[in-house]
Amino acid sequence: MNTPHDFILFDLDGTLSDPLLGIGRSINFALAHFGYPERELDDLKPCIGPPLDQSFAALTGTTSPAHLTELVVKYRERYAEIGYAENVIYAGIADALAQLHGHGLKLAVCTSKRADFAERILEMFDIHPYFEFVSGGEIGTHKWQQMAGLLAQNRVSKASLMVGDRYFDMQAASRNGLAAAGVLWGFGSAEELAAEQPRYLLHEPGELFPVLAG
Repeated sequence: MNTPHDFILFDLDGTLSDPLLGIGRSINFALAHFGYPERELDDLKPCIGPPLDQSFAALTGTTSPAHLTELVVKYRERYAEIGYAENVIYAGIADALAQLHGHGLKLAVCTSKRADFAERILEMFDIHPYFEFVSGGEIGTHKWQQMAGLLAQNRVSKASLMVGDRYFDMQAASRNGLAAAGVLWGFGSAEELAAEQPRYLLHEPGELFPVLAG
């Protein structure tokens, strides 16, 4: 079947599901362990999506790679036990993925989250079978670098499309010559996404199939 995109790459946090409770509590767990003040969950919304080391650098002011790694490790201690399950799939996402997959489109996940955590979440929501692979992030790696690696390994081509809710999803696509679709049900504002000039700007999950399958 002819399809408009080689792959549709989905961000996870803020695009497929709302992870604020689990991520926020796990960040506070790590902050408290190292003597930093805990934050209100709403204040941690900007931490949804970027690599964890970048978020902890912004929250603590530290620039020490070793200490940032300690913070990430402590975060993952709680996240692996319970935080990953404190996550809610957005209404309409499962149906949209089923439609896209059923239409013959190849889907994958490209997330800054560690791949094993991402796969556990996809399995929890019974949507893992829709994806051909899951690309997870590593400490110190930007999303555009992660995407560049997928291209270099020939896992995707520049005819692919990135779907995400934050500016760095859009920038990762543009820096690598891919088109992008910004979604407005996550943690990025319309202004933030529009500034990156994505090909599509979607307001609800119900738009995913009619727009991306065309």
